[in-house]
Amino acid sequence: MHDLLRTLVSFGLVLGILVFIHEFGHYIAARWRGIKVDTFSIGFGPALYRWHDRTGTEWRISAIPLGGYVKPHGFEGPEDATEEQKQAWVPGQTFHDKPVGSRALVIVMGPVFNFLFAIVAFTVLFSTVGKMELKNDISQVAVGSAAEKAGIKVGDIITRIGTLNISTPEDVMEIISTHPGDQTTIDVKRNNQPISLPVTVGTTGVGSHAHGLLGVGFTAVPGHPVSVIKALPMGVVETWNMSVKTLQGVWQILSGQRSPKELGGTIRIAQLSGQVASYGFASVLSFMALLSINLGLINLFPIPVLDGGRLFFYAIEAIKGSPVSRRVQEVGMQIGMALIGALFLFSTFNDLTNIGLFHWLFHMGS
Repeated sequence: MHDLLRTLVSFGLVLGILVFIHEFGHYIAARWRGIKVDTFSIGFGPALYRWHDRTGTEWRISAIPLGGYVKPHGFEGPEDATEEQKQAWVPGQTFHDKPVGSRALVIVMGPVFNFLFAIVAFTVLFSTVGKMELKNDISQVAVGSAAEKAGIKVGDIITRIGTLNISTPEDVMEIISTHPGDQTTIDVKRNNQPISLPVTVGTTGVGSHAHGLLGVGFTAVPGHPVSVIKALPMGVVETWNMSVKTLQGVWQILSGQRSPKELGGTIRIAQLSGQVASYGFASVLSFMALLSINLGLINLFPIPVLDGGRLFFYAIEAIKGSPVSRRVQEVGMQIGMALIGALFLFSTFNDLTNIGLFHWLFHMGS
């Protein structure tokens, strides 16, 4: 019960903070461009607590903590608004009356704030505890492991697994973990000479709990705190590198190089939140930075419903000089909702499979 409570509390705090940062980006941009903000909600559904500030914005903490939203004044536009809504509009402060550049700025600042948070988080980490790094060369090979059977030796540097290029030890661990029992090849550099070795990935666990195991270790080099002046550019570079690696991972799944089973959803995020909470503040902050990067990138995908979809429509509007037709936007939103819904269901299915729910139900019914 203690672990479950820690997981729920950690998940609520982590997601709540990141959603607040994302929506605060929208809020700040709207206020900057002279747009009144009607509602700022953390979570969806009925409001558990609400209050109004002096500008008239209603701030809410809502019952379902799986996101949030900011509602700019007049966001719905004249075509969709009721007469009552139109009468309540404050001239000069409505979203739909602003130039396309201002509207696009309001939308893009949500993801931008996610990236800014990641930069700040990495800067704090590097200036307080330093950057822990793993050396690329293998420091140990477990006796009887898949690595030993394949002929991998201490000092080797893994450069490729199957068709996937390897740049860091984290790449090795991530790929091997998700391919238990696979027969593949591992390319290593030994004394500056390339060698290709056939390997059968080891397996730990059973059924849906199975994970790949290679049996190698890498040397961890402790980090040293640096000044904020040095940590800030390091934070920018780390945010960029993590963004690139995330996009590469998405492309590898879409192109079939990696299994779609690696996609995780809210349940996996909750699990990880609980786990990192037990490791200390530095681990929590690092996890939040990575999650914030993912949130920013996902929202920039050009899918209607997401921020990226709206930016795509605004780009077309800026080019052609007139808004995208209402019908096209409606169809786009319906397709976007279907895609996001399907992705949510699929990732949730993966999460439930990984925790063994379907395996347990199968044995309960047999």
